[in-house]
This record gives sequence, C-alpha cells and structure tokens, in this order.
Amino acid sequence: MTVRLANRVALVTGGSRGIGAAVARRLAEDGIHVAFTYRTAEDNAKSVVADIEACGRTGLSIRADSADAAAVVGAVEQTVAKLGRLDILVNNAGVFAGGPIESVSLDDLDRAVAVNVRGVFLATQAAVRHMGEGGRIVNIGSSFASRVPAPGVSAYAMTKSAVNGLTRALARELGPRGITVNLILPGSTDTNMNPADSASADAQRSHIALGRYAAPADVAATVSHLVGDGGQHISGASIAIDGGATA
Repeated sequence: MTVRLANRVALVTGGSRGIGAAVARRLAEDGIHVAFTYRTAEDNAKSVVADIEACGRTGLSIRADSADAAAVVGAVEQTVAKLGRLDILVNNAGVFAGGPIESVSLDDLDRAVAVNVRGVFLATQAAVRHMGEGGRIVNIGSSFASRVPAPGVSAYAMTKSAVNGLTRALARELGPRGITVNLILPGSTDTNMNPADSASADAQRSHIALGRYAAPADVAATVSHLVGDGGQHISGASIAIDGGATA
C-alpha cells in the first residue's frame, strides 16, 4: 500500500514553536494539510500558519491548553469539522516539571500529568474515532523515558515513561485497524524549553556522542518518515533522536 500524503490532514499538539512548529512545517512541505494547537504564543501560531500556506497547504491554528480535557477533544473535533478528516496525530505538547522531588508542587505535578499523559490519551482517543486504514499516531516523548543521566527530573521522566507504555499498548490495539503508533524520544534539542546556550548545555553535550544538540528539524524529519511510505510497517517503536546519548 502506498501512503498518499496529498490531501491528508494532520493535527500537531503544541505546534506554535520548537519541535511542534518544525513538525507542522515539515508535514506541510510533504503535502499535508496541518492543524495545530497552541496555548499562548499567538504570534508564533500565525507565523506557522503562514508557512504552511506558503507550501500550498491549509493551515489551522487552534487555541487549546492540553491540560484542559475538553479543549484537547475539541481540537480534534475542530480539525475534522474544518479540514474534513484526520489521518495523522502528532502528540507533541508537553511541559517540564523539574527540581528535587521534595520541591515539586502538587500543582506542577498535576499539570505535568495532565499535559504529558492525560492530554496524549484524550487526543488519541478522540482522533482514532476519525482515523481509518493508514492512520498514523506519533508521540513525542523524551530520552528521559529510557535513561536519566542527572537528578531533578523525576516527575518529568515519570510522565514520559507513561507515554512509552501507552504507545506500545496502542500499537497492539490499533494495529488490526491499520493504524500505526510510534514514539520518538528526543534528547537535548535546541528549543525554548532547553536552549543550546543554557547554563546546563555544556553538561548535556558531554553525554551526547555526537557532541551537539539536535535541531527541531531533526525530530521533524523522523516524524515525516513515520507518517509516509517509510513508516508503513513500523509500529510500537521507540526511536531515539539524541545523538547517541543513550547508546
């Protein structure tokens, strides 16, 4: 079966900046119409829409906080209502909860679980109601789900590990319907959340075999592969994009 990218529709959560924006732009370059959610970065969202439309595709920005269950489901339904279908879901939205375990507040913990775990589950639950044969789900996790080289990330690593288990279970459940589900595990990636010139950047680079941060486009290229012809027989996989940090 050849996957036809033209006229397919994707939804990317957290798509106004960083990895999500790179994914939205790359999918548009591949010929896919792209909807994406954002929480506050409206100017960034407008820029991403303009870039999608410059590729001759339809871009749709949806203000939705992934911690809000109704907003997550609503973003899926709005995508289908306005773009006519949904073939690809990229669960990218995420928040970081860091610090020694004694210092993590209940509010920070609850938000991390709501965005990083519950939001992924609910978006997927809503999306698969609209997906048919050839559907693609790509979850953006973290290398901390498989290896934790430094202290202070217990809450974050816990949430990303949950997505690992969810991905494997969904791959088994949705495989008979022709829907693939995969997990990407980025390592240190140059984004607003973890800039390559931050105070901890040199320490992070010391763990990376290639000696440099990834660019958001590196992650987007793997998403492109998984949702295209190259990903037809890949499901339940966890793919590290970390420059060899977890080797």
